[in-house]
Amino acid sequence: MTRTDTSPSPSAADARFPLAGLLALAATGFITLLTETMPAGMLSQMSRDLGVSEAAAGQSVTVFAIGAILAAVPLTRATIGWRRKHLLLFAISGFAVANTVTAFSDSFALTLAARFLGGIVGGMLWALLAGYARRMVPAHQRGKAMAIAMAGGTVALSVGVPAAAFLAKAVEWRFAFGIITLVTLALIVWVIASVPNFPGQSKGARLPLAHTFRLPGVAPILVVTLTFVFAHNILFTYIAPFLAPLGMAGQVDSVLLTFGLVSLVSIWLTGVLIDRHLRMLMILACALLATAALILSVFSGNPALVYASAALWGLAFGGASTLLQTAIADAAGAAGAAGDVAQALLTTCWNIAIAAGGIIGGITLNVLGPPSLSWITLTLLLPALAIVIGARRHGFTSRTFEREIASEPDA
Repeated sequence: MTRTDTSPSPSAADARFPLAGLLALAATGFITLLTETMPAGMLSQMSRDLGVSEAAAGQSVTVFAIGAILAAVPLTRATIGWRRKHLLLFAISGFAVANTVTAFSDSFALTLAARFLGGIVGGMLWALLAGYARRMVPAHQRGKAMAIAMAGGTVALSVGVPAAAFLAKAVEWRFAFGIITLVTLALIVWVIASVPNFPGQSKGARLPLAHTFRLPGVAPILVVTLTFVFAHNILFTYIAPFLAPLGMAGQVDSVLLTFGLVSLVSIWLTGVLIDRHLRMLMILACALLATAALILSVFSGNPALVYASAALWGLAFGGASTLLQTAIADAAGAAGAAGDVAQALLTTCWNIAIAAGGIIGGITLNVLGPPSLSWITLTLLLPALAIVIGARRHGFTSRTFEREIASEPDA
């Protein structure tokens, strides 16, 4: 059987682990999610310069997510025959264009258009990265490779908003976007130098979207992605108004810093353990985030316990992206042509959850008040945990690399 989705032999990859290339992919993920979250840390400056309200300026984040939702699946399918490095460089260049236009634009409509373009290439990039990392190493190192490649996105989620706020104060928001453009141009050079090229899928190898969705394990992983990320974002997006009634309005940055630092620990632990314990890690992620939500619901009057819950929250969320993307890559791995499409479906679900967290969280905040946010988070995590526990055979499994090695044709 001929495969277009070739991977290096285990002996070659063991001799030289492609760290530089994987770190370039991590930097790509960092740029992707930093670009998405930056406006949240500089809304007042953007709204003032563009002549709109802060609520309107906040839609620059919304249109980015909408672009990713609309583009991830169709563009991934349309470009699945492209050589992977060409597609990666094309998408990264799209960020350079989008951030440059944002930096120079005096028109709110043009700024939104640039942000929408950023979302389009962001959705395509995020669907591409996981499969790219897996193809750079043998099966038994794929979890480690994905943990490295996905770490950039998690770091951006953890520190993106504080970093944007710092940049906006230090150099003004337009210069902040200009700096990201310069970093993106440097990243293009890095990718050219260190990331290998792989062929796309042949026309005959491409699978219909419906077939990918029906692969065993794909559907439960997508449902868990929706519920887990929705649960996270409904509370994370509105953490400031949640903490204010607790007398902790001045400690939002400290709580987020706690979350962010422990998230980095979670990334490291995930990289160490994922190749053999993916199922256990995903169960723990759901259980720890549910515990954090329960503490915030019942014991939120105790500041020490609020910080403890933030630490549990970071431990649960830091490696979640890698866990979910590895799980869906394993589920689609038996039919290699479905891998990128499966990642695009996961990217779409992730961005839908982000958008839903902002919209439904805002409605909940206004109607039921801040304490309801943690209870809703807990309620969403219980079915997510049940699905992970139930998806033992297909979806959230462990030691999948042994089956992948066994299924690969002889060299």
